[in-house]
Amino acid sequence: MWPELLAVAAGFLLLTWSADRFVIGAASVAYNLNVSPLIIGLTIVSLGTSAPEMLVSGMAAWQGNSGLSVGNAIGSNIINIALVLGLTALIAPLDIHSSILRRELPVLIVIMSATWLLLADYNLGRLDGSLLLGGMVLILVWLTRLGIKSKGARDPMDEEYSDEIKPGMSMLQALFWLIIGAVFLLVSSRLLVWGAVAIAQELGVSDLVIGLTIVALGTSLPELAASLMGALKNEHDIAIGNIIGSNIFNLLAVLGLPGVIRPGVVDPAAVERDFTFMFILTLVLFVMAYGFRGPGRINRIEGGTLLIAYIGYQTLLYFSVTH
Repeated sequence: MWPELLAVAAGFLLLTWSADRFVIGAASVAYNLNVSPLIIGLTIVSLGTSAPEMLVSGMAAWQGNSGLSVGNAIGSNIINIALVLGLTALIAPLDIHSSILRRELPVLIVIMSATWLLLADYNLGRLDGSLLLGGMVLILVWLTRLGIKSKGARDPMDEEYSDEIKPGMSMLQALFWLIIGAVFLLVSSRLLVWGAVAIAQELGVSDLVIGLTIVALGTSLPELAASLMGALKNEHDIAIGNIIGSNIFNLLAVLGLPGVIRPGVVDPAAVERDFTFMFILTLVLFVMAYGFRGPGRINRIEGGTLLIAYIGYQTLLYFSVTH
């Protein structure tokens, strides 16, 4: 099993590096085209941090491992909230002031509810996948319009993205890193899927479980890095904004791709156990972060609670597999 483990480890490392290069290149191209930092952050950065999940999901579906794709999408959302935000809040409690995030959170709940309805028949068909991918396009348009409208309102996210996304890379350099990032995303996702499927077969577990655990953890590394750095730089709205944006695109794009590429039956456990847990976590995040009577805040106690929930979920998965 050593070759497969090495393939997964190399895939994770290369996937994280290539996703970073891809986001930097895409953001720099947009900046050189005079797109505002806020719009770049809301669209390109959020979509870019979901690029590993999208490539792995598409590659797995293309090879006939749609269970891994579904597990990757749901598992990444669980990890983003319970592990990434939980760990980030333990290190630095997150204060949320952005009005944009207050609009994105309810949208995430609506998208999750609509996705649950599509999966309620335990089938992810081509129409379902097309609806999800169409929703992704609509969300990108909405976020762009939201970024334009919020530009003059001095939203905290505008200032934070302006500090992060600065000139310094020529168009030629930006295009170079954009292309290099895209190529190595393809290579690393192929390597990761091969290793993960081989390990699943060796251990006798389903593609769904491998997608929910090993693969989801590896593809969520960009979100972990972005949120931790945002918290350490006191850019709390970016730290949580990356998670909300990534979770939206995971539901629409990462779940949409296997529906279009390889439509078929969804494991009932993915809907009844995993999607339900993801939904509950998202509702908990909404209560913590929305800020009904003022700015939202995820403190260390709440961060610890999220981490405990993640450990509990992994324990549940373990006993589900072993029994």
